[in-house]
Amino acid sequence: MEHADLELPEKDTKDWTWTVHHRCPECGVAVGDLTVRQVADITDIAARQWVELLERGDAAHLRARPRPRVWSPTEFAAHVRDLGRVFLTRLDLMLAEDTPTFQDWDQDAAALDGDYAHLDPRHVAPAVAVSLGAFAARLREVPLGMEARRGFRSNGSEFTILTLAQYFLHDIVHHLHDVGRPLTV
Repeated sequence: MEHADLELPEKDTKDWTWTVHHRCPECGVAVGDLTVRQVADITDIAARQWVELLERGDAAHLRARPRPRVWSPTEFAAHVRDLGRVFLTRLDLMLAEDTPTFQDWDQDAAALDGDYAHLDPRHVAPAVAVSLGAFAARLREVPLGMEARRGFRSNGSEFTILTLAQYFLHDIVHHLHDVGRPLTV
């Protein structure tokens, strides 16, 4: 695949785990008081907003980067689609194993390998719906009392099922903010 026509966004090296305890000053979202089922419900709302953006917007505009090194709405949506898949895998691992360590996921490599910049937003839309819908559905299946099960990123960051869900929700909602479509509940 040829990617020479694109400048990669700057690698995000921030540790965003603080967002499960504090309101994000950039997007305004506070996830720390939400339950697993509330996260599932809001994930469904966010999924609908992503799909609406991708299905109703002009395809050329949705693929256009607002600035060099900043993802287009379609690239952000493809990232959100993949987040749903990655976090579903992590959630399943936490439900199946005691204190698992998650495999690394390089979102920049995923963007290149998945050719996010050249995707058709109309094809990304249903994949976002499926991915986020599957994660929300699995959250609703988490047995009561299991929300405290733990898992770890390879860098040692600890999550419970609850904080994993909250972290995920902040990420997908923050990206709605990034594309100028803040979550409306």
